[in-house]
Amino acid sequence: MIKDYTILSFFLFFLNLSLYPQEVRIFHVGDFDLNGKVKSCLVITDYGRESFEFNEEGVLKRTVTQYNDSDQDITYYKYDGGELVEKRMESYKNNTLDASTSMANFYTIDTVPQRKVLEKIVSYDKQFLEQQVYQYNEEGKLVRIITSNAEGVDETTFEYTPYKNEITVSTFTNGILEKSVRTSERKTKKGVQEVILTKEYIDGEPNRATEEVFSPNGKLVTSEDFLYNVAEKEFISQEKRFYHYSDGVLDKVVTKTVTTEAVEEYIFQFDNHQEKNWVKQIITPNNTYITRVITYYPEKEETQQGPNDKK
Repeated sequence: MIKDYTILSFFLFFLNLSLYPQEVRIFHVGDFDLNGKVKSCLVITDYGRESFEFNEEGVLKRTVTQYNDSDQDITYYKYDGGELVEKRMESYKNNTLDASTSMANFYTIDTVPQRKVLEKIVSYDKQFLEQQVYQYNEEGKLVRIITSNAEGVDETTFEYTPYKNEITVSTFTNGILEKSVRTSERKTKKGVQEVILTKEYIDGEPNRATEEVFSPNGKLVTSEDFLYNVAEKEFISQEKRFYHYSDGVLDKVVTKTVTTEAVEEYIFQFDNHQEKNWVKQIITPNNTYITRVITYYPEKEETQQGPNDKK
């Protein structure tokens, strides 16, 4: 199920994914809060613009981040047999390719005896930057990432701990706990909610946490931030956000702390496509906005056979 992160900035989407070692991931139309056979989506905000292009199967094939008229980053994705085999990030400054900051990622997939992915990263000026080996268990879950670069070799391991109706995934870097994510279920009168509790650690010691609650249809209901209090030896709530919807569309977000309460209201405009997508989002009272220019692949017309047609 794709979680509804409508308010998440597209510019922060990949940044959030890069905070911790992750398995190689293929992105689809639905990951960007888009519906239908989307060909491209240009996202325009008051702080920049970014475009996403997809193939006819809905898989991301190119992104362009435009910083100004002369500076931009372009990322290309190449697939083979449903696997990501190459990713290229080209950085342009003053309309000129910067070979030192542009890089290519090459992926080699081995599935015997268990799945293993080798990723090599080199710059356009032919400097080796990094190599990562992703190892999976018999169930197809990522269990280890070995990273090699000029600074040495690091090992990231993932432990999966099931307990009743929940599972916790713990991330260790060179044996030191870095993050844990516990996914559990909570029964309510409206159905079963999913609760995701993420804890972050520094040198193995608890630092901060976030708890997200999702409705049975995948809508984000609440999100709460915590900081660890060393003296009290517990996580203390800092801020909690409540998400309200109208006809399935985000209507407002109420943010509460111990001493304050703030309300942001969301206004959406939708296109006329069969599978509607929003094309403008306005957030009041600050009147910030996001505009999306969306193009679609033509829908294939289905032909029906008449009773006298030859078979």
